[in-house]
Amino acid sequence: MQEIDLETFARAHAAGAYVLDVREPGEYVSGHVPGAVLMPVGAVADRAAELPTDAPIHVICASGNRSLAVTGALQRAGYDAVSVSGGTSAWRLSGRAVATGTGAARSA
Repeated sequence: MQEIDLETFARAHAAGAYVLDVREPGEYVSGHVPGAVLMPVGAVADRAAELPTDAPIHVICASGNRSLAVTGALQRAGYDAVSVSGGTSAWRLSGRAVATGTGAARSA
């Protein structure tokens, strides 16, 4: 499985899933899934050693395009990764809390 829907991701997130946000810093600061780790697409290859190897990686971007590409690359490299369909945009539209700046949570 390369992609999961928002509801499946929300359950995983509530259970403490590792979330990798592959957007650019400005996008991340303006609103991200609480607890998401920022690693822009262009940095993933160089920083992959920072990723967990003992837990699934839930990759998210704005809409699901960049995260799907990164998920494929991570899977080929042996990581247990899935892309979040709809991305942070879908998360916000569902009314779930987002964090801004350094991580203060607020409603969408």
